[in-house]
Amino acid sequence: MGVTGAGRGAVAGTPDRADIGRPLAAFGWMLGAIASFVLMAVSGREVQAELNSFQLMAWRSAIGFAIVCAAMALSRPGFAQARTAQPWLHVKRNVFHFAGQNAWFMALMLLPLAQLVALEFTSPIWVALLAALMLGERLTRRKIVAVLLGFTGVLIVAQPGVEPIQIGHAVALMAALGFALNTIYTKQIMAHDTVLCVLFWMTLSQGLMGLVLGLPGGFPWPSAGVWPWLVLVGMTGLSAHYCLTSALGHAPASIVAPMEFLRLPVIATVGALVYAESVAVAVFVGGAVILTANMVNIGVRWPRRRRAG
Repeated sequence: MGVTGAGRGAVAGTPDRADIGRPLAAFGWMLGAIASFVLMAVSGREVQAELNSFQLMAWRSAIGFAIVCAAMALSRPGFAQARTAQPWLHVKRNVFHFAGQNAWFMALMLLPLAQLVALEFTSPIWVALLAALMLGERLTRRKIVAVLLGFTGVLIVAQPGVEPIQIGHAVALMAALGFALNTIYTKQIMAHDTVLCVLFWMTLSQGLMGLVLGLPGGFPWPSAGVWPWLVLVGMTGLSAHYCLTSALGHAPASIVAPMEFLRLPVIATVGALVYAESVAVAVFVGGAVILTANMVNIGVRWPRRRRAG
C-alpha cells in the first residue's frame, strides 16, 4: 500500500517552508513504517510455515481487533465510535482489502521479497485508473503517462521473455489492485466515519472471513514458536499505517513518497541476508520507474535549471 495512494502534494519550483512541512519528522515516521512493513513480511513468512494465508489473516485480525477494542474502551466516546453511517461501503472495502492482503501474504511465499515490494508500488497507479472508472474522475494526460510508466516498470521487474512469468507476479499485482480498491473505498468512508470505526469493522469482518475460509481441513492452534510471529504480524499491520499517516501529517505526499523507495533496498537486503535471495538489477530499475510513475501521478514538479546569463 503505497504512500502516494494516501495523499496528494506538489512541489513547484523551489518550495517554501510551508510547502515542505517537517521533512525530518516525516522521514522518522517513514523509517517506522518501513521497519513495520519489513517485520510484517518476515513474520508473515514465518507464520506460513505452519498456517495458510487465510488462517494467518484470521489470527492477524483477531489480534488487531483486540487492540482496536482496547483503544475504544480507553477513549471517551467508547464503543459508540463503531457506529457507521455507510455499512455497505465497509463491506465492499473489507472484501477487497481482505483479498489484497491475503494475496500479499500468498505472494510472500512465491516471490523474492524485493520483487513483491516493487510490484506492490503499482497500487497508486491502479488507483488512478480505478478512480476514473468508478468515481468518474478525469483521466488526465499526466495520469495516462503515469499509468504507462507504471506498467513499463512492471514489465522491467517481471522481464517477460527473459525470465519465466510466475504465478507470484500475478498474485502480487492482484494484491496491489486490492489495495487500490481499498484506498478508493477508504477515502469515501472517511467522509463519514472515524479511523477507529474503520479499523473496528476491518478487523472484525476480516477475522470472520479468514476463519470461514481457513476452516476447511481444520483450523490448527498455532504452536508456541509461531505465536510471537503472529503477534508481530498483528502489531505491525497497525503500526505501519499509523506511521504512514503520521508521516503524511508532517509533510505532503510529494515529499514523503520518494522516502518509501527506501523500502526496496531494505527489503532486498533482508531477503539476501535472511533467505539468501538474489536480487536482479532489473528489480531496482523497474522499481525506480514505478516510483517515478507515482511521482508523476501525484503531480510533483521538479525545479528547472536557470539559464546562465
